[in-house]
Amino acid sequence: MPLADPTEGEDASGTPSLPGQRGHGAVERKGSRGPASASGPRLVRFGVSIPGQLVGAFDRRIRSKGYRSRSEAIRDIIRDYLVAGEWEGHGGPVVGTITVLYDHATRELPQALTELQHRHHDDVRCATHVHLDEHHCLEVIVVKGRARRVREIADRLISVRGVKHGKLVCTTTGGGLA
Repeated sequence: MPLADPTEGEDASGTPSLPGQRGHGAVERKGSRGPASASGPRLVRFGVSIPGQLVGAFDRRIRSKGYRSRSEAIRDIIRDYLVAGEWEGHGGPVVGTITVLYDHATRELPQALTELQHRHHDDVRCATHVHLDEHHCLEVIVVKGRARRVREIADRLISVRGVKHGKLVCTTTGGGLA
């Protein structure tokens, strides 16, 4: 069963439009709020032409994730795309978490990880250390700074001899998201 999300306002050609373009698919929702207000941003409805099989697969995926509509899922996808853009070249601050898994018995490994964090104290906001079992530890390090610097810190921590797995998860400070 398709999710509720009609594509009213699509022109006959199905051509999408970008902000600032007239016609060609973009339609302000009737009764939509005008410019951004205290009650929230102005909503814009637009149509998208997509093959039926792709829409069906998308609907199944977002339903399994708990989305109630395509609009909710598409908003999250757009936000994720914008966050990725911040990490590509944005000059402002970004936020990330660096997760490392290691055997704490590996000689000098815990000290090396701590030393690296202290070396980058201006960017490291906090760290959480979790004992997973009698040998393995997980650390989650929250970092904030320029994207390039955050990636460098993550690369250094993840490449320390003895780290079994590491990953940087990139996000945003939230300032540019609606």
